[in-house]
Amino acid sequence: MKKINNLETERLTIRAISTEDAEFILELYNSPKFIEFIGDRNIKNMEDAANYIIQKFLPQYEKLGFGNYLITRKSDGKKIGAVGIFEREGLDVHDIGFSFLPEFEGNCYGFESASKLLKTVIQEFTLKKISAITTKTNFSSQKLIEKLGLKFQKMVTLPDDDVELLYYEISIEAI
Repeated sequence: MKKINNLETERLTIRAISTEDAEFILELYNSPKFIEFIGDRNIKNMEDAANYIIQKFLPQYEKLGFGNYLITRKSDGKKIGAVGIFEREGLDVHDIGFSFLPEFEGNCYGFESASKLLKTVIQEFTLKKISAITTKTNFSSQKLIEKLGLKFQKMVTLPDDDVELLYYEISIEAI
């Protein structure tokens, strides 16, 4: 099976997340904006973070050949965020998502990393559509999703959740 392991852009390296990244996942997933806009994943310590990687990220990567990726800045090796394309319960279309530590927002790292991953997955795999979801109040995420070319389709609610989300989609022919 094909797998996307490592990608590069002018300023960033993008690689599959591993258990070695548990400390970063602990920090990222407990940042205030992550909890507000994405949700509390109940990752409270390093063991929780490592288990989350093992249970959530690695199986999708093995099944699909792609999944969640760590974003590192080339200039100083700093881990700044994550980007991924996922199978998500309640969605029929693979979903692109991204998150950054607050101090690295607003530098176009989101567009740079997400567009690189999106183009690579489209070239390497036979996906017909990609989706994205976000909250009504996450305006920076909405802006990035639209900049990536996805168009708003409808409101959705995922299983075991009561929050209405904006659902975006793009057909691969449009890219």
